[in-house]
Amino acid sequence: MVNPTKHVGQPMKRVEDPRLIKGIATYVDDLRLPGMLHAAFLRSPHAHARIRRIETGAAKAMPGVVGVFTGADVNDQCGVVPCAAAIPDLKAPKHTVLAGERAYFAGHPVAVVVAQNAYVARDAADAIDVDYEPLPVVTDPERAIAGGSPLTHPELGTNVAYVHSVSSGDIDEAFRGADRVVRQRMVHQRLTPMPIEPRGCVASYHPGDQTLTLWSSTQVPHLVRTLLPGMISVPENKLRVVAPEVGGGFGAKLNVYAEEALCAHLAMRLGAPVKWIESRRENAAATIHGRDQIGEYEVAVTRDGRVLGIKARSVADLGSYLQLLTPAIPTLTGLVLTGCYKIPAITMEIVGVYTNKMATDAYRGAGRPEATYLIERLMNLIADDLKLDPIEIRLKNFPQPDEFPFHTATDLQYDSGNYQAALKEAQRLADWPALVRQRDDARAAGRLFGIGVSTYVEICGMGPSKAMPAGGWEWGCVRIEISGKVTVITGVSPHGQGEETSFAQIVADRLGVPIGDVVVLHGDTNIAHYGRDTYGSRGLVVGGPAIVMCIDKIIAKASALAAHLLSVSVDDVEFRDGRFVEKKKPDNSVDWARLAGEAYIAKNLPPAFEPGLEASSFYEPENFTYPFGTHIVAVEVDRETGDVKIVKYVAVDDCGVQINPLLVEGQVQGGIAHSIGQALFERTVYDENGQLLTGEFMDYPLARAHDIPDYVMGSTVTPSPGNPLGAKGVGEAGTIGATPAIANAVMDALGPLGIRHLELPLTPERIWRAIGQHAGVAAG
Repeated sequence: MVNPTKHVGQPMKRVEDPRLIKGIATYVDDLRLPGMLHAAFLRSPHAHARIRRIETGAAKAMPGVVGVFTGADVNDQCGVVPCAAAIPDLKAPKHTVLAGERAYFAGHPVAVVVAQNAYVARDAADAIDVDYEPLPVVTDPERAIAGGSPLTHPELGTNVAYVHSVSSGDIDEAFRGADRVVRQRMVHQRLTPMPIEPRGCVASYHPGDQTLTLWSSTQVPHLVRTLLPGMISVPENKLRVVAPEVGGGFGAKLNVYAEEALCAHLAMRLGAPVKWIESRRENAAATIHGRDQIGEYEVAVTRDGRVLGIKARSVADLGSYLQLLTPAIPTLTGLVLTGCYKIPAITMEIVGVYTNKMATDAYRGAGRPEATYLIERLMNLIADDLKLDPIEIRLKNFPQPDEFPFHTATDLQYDSGNYQAALKEAQRLADWPALVRQRDDARAAGRLFGIGVSTYVEICGMGPSKAMPAGGWEWGCVRIEISGKVTVITGVSPHGQGEETSFAQIVADRLGVPIGDVVVLHGDTNIAHYGRDTYGSRGLVVGGPAIVMCIDKIIAKASALAAHLLSVSVDDVEFRDGRFVEKKKPDNSVDWARLAGEAYIAKNLPPAFEPGLEASSFYEPENFTYPFGTHIVAVEVDRETGDVKIVKYVAVDDCGVQINPLLVEGQVQGGIAHSIGQALFERTVYDENGQLLTGEFMDYPLARAHDIPDYVMGSTVTPSPGNPLGAKGVGEAGTIGATPAIANAVMDALGPLGIRHLELPLTPERIWRAIGQHAGVAAG
């Protein structure tokens, strides 16, 4: 029988959900402040152009317009958009909040209008007349590094932002000793995050105390508070940043954007609150994109399928400028390229390249989906070339459970793992023998049926401060109120991950209080004074231990007070299920309500006892965490149309100890939905002139409800030794594990036709054309 007072490990519904479902939550666009003005941006229609003249007179003359501003008016006062990634010999352009002499991507903000309402602001922006001189454009990253290419930033003298190398082991010996070398070029298409809520912000300045408040749809209110002062010259202790409800982030809102800084500056300049809400087309054109890597890969293997080494060269399209982590994201691909395998030698060169497109940055998984796709496709190609079973080739290269912590060729220390168990469980849930028979029967009937497997490991729980550009610690605070209720304040900034629920579960169990007595606050830097926010599956893994540290401090302090009230020594007091009891006389006890009242009224305290029951803590992780899992997919491809139908989807994910299995399942399912889009539909497309062709949902196809299969979900539990919760993180797992599993299934279905590899997305047209090209060969 489940203990009704135990919350950790139970699949509890999110306490956040009622306000969201009822439509009574507050998003940025719900904010209405007295005297609030509205901003609208004029954006460059050209991917690259010299700005010869901007005529703003007609816009300024329109009724309701308060101001029209160009780069000449604001750039000197707003600084440059920050990039926190430190890459050796990085060549970086100075990206100001508005374009200066040049615009270098379609969507580059050129001017901003502030008006009494959003409609007037938009009309006035359209009335601005800009004389552009179009300049040569480059959108192909491989062309960008070839001789004679147009330069995205002529002042840099090159389109190469950096060259980053990862090397370990004797790669030459690995290839000399190989029985076979498997080669493949692979492309990770550019993707648009497309959160259901675009970006937006409201800035309000209070001249009396010279304080600025910025409400922003952001994942990182604390990082915004850290970095924005350097742009607009407001002291950090005069700046409050609030992330209200955030309608999806997926990494796109892990940034400090020009619009946030500019709206903050204009609120101070105009003496009135300023609101800006991004349109869907603006979101597609001027919020960061993800992925966009092209690479050549070689794998040295023995005839029995043991991997000896990998050579890789990747060209990463950074877009036209650097956002917060733009240059760092491709380097994560090299860091985890070996996946969950014992690969002794590796060399990878990553070339970061500027093109006339929107900047790339972190998008759900951030470099790790690329790495997992690469190694998992390569493992299947090895199996195909050697005529070996793709399951057996994986098992042959896994480290054994007793080899953990496992040191990789890229100098990572995997904390714990049992990859064999996750694979076995996925095969059990998939009914592997029956699934293989189903494929054999389908093929005998002339149908294109395939099975795909992906075994993944990822790096998350970001992370140790020494490895993070702005610190990787986390802060938390727990307070027992005078009533005995509990207030938890966290420096992470959840926006769908569910920490209001999972943190309450942890606190309720450890303090022995009803979960309804626990409130979790976040996202406001005036309440959560410190934090490093939410990204990289770090919220529970790094934020949770900070809360546990606070609880331990409070229990230790409360024990001293309880001993005083019970007239015994501290050594004779034991904490059990929300009460402090005398060990020898359990009936002699005191609960939190009595303790809290005494602690705050402070009339009967032990000598030198500080009133109150509150503790705060900074938690510094010693290592990242490394969740892992196996996804198995079965698909059937329509020979006549190229359409892919997912027949079965099995996901087994190991994220360590699960605080709330329902939240875990929700995160995995959402991640898989992202991957279905990447694998089968999504692609951000620019034409040769740098025009974005996929700027609306009509042109950028996301996975729809009927594209999502019924999932068979499972898990194994391998606790992480690196934190007191044993948790590893799960927010990106589905996205990392799913894409290669789907791709491997489709390529398995097409294998009998002689089709070895197709690039993503595996659209019906792409598959149909490949079938047409190979049908005659297969028939012959």
